[in-house]
Amino acid sequence: MALFTRRVKRIGTDRYRLSLPAEEADLLRALLPQLRGLLATGLSDNDPSLTRLFPTAYANDPELDAGYQALVRDELLEKRFASLDVIDELLGEADAGPVKSEVDGEALSAWMRAVNDLRLVLGTRLDVGEDDDPADIDPEDPEAQAWAIYHYLGMLVSFIVDALAEELD
Repeated sequence: MALFTRRVKRIGTDRYRLSLPAEEADLLRALLPQLRGLLATGLSDNDPSLTRLFPTAYANDPELDAGYQALVRDELLEKRFASLDVIDELLGEADAGPVKSEVDGEALSAWMRAVNDLRLVLGTRLDVGEDDDPADIDPEDPEAQAWAIYHYLGMLVSFIVDALAEELD
């Protein structure tokens, strides 16, 4: 049951402790550069896995949607890279191994955005639907590992949201 222990805890006003075992921190160290590369090149390549990160605003009016995308895409991209920078900095403090660090709410929000971006891209690639149940994934499925990572990322986002919500009480 170690997988389900809280990875993020509120420890004071606008202070949070991140505790990621080495395997999870190393997974993020491997995935985040891939997301950074996809963001850097995927937009120009119209990579469909970025659809959820840059959704269509005007599905019935391609011209209006193109105008909207021209207005917001650079700002959204800049914010996504800034969130990745926050995580890279913390993960880079220890080149390998576990992460045990204290962060403020702004940094934790950046973690939430970047981890959720990873989850959305992977979910798009896996074609995740509302009815998909992790218990239904066949361990022999060639995508079983990707599904496990997808569910781990969702769990991590949930831990972050829960910790941030404690600040609201």
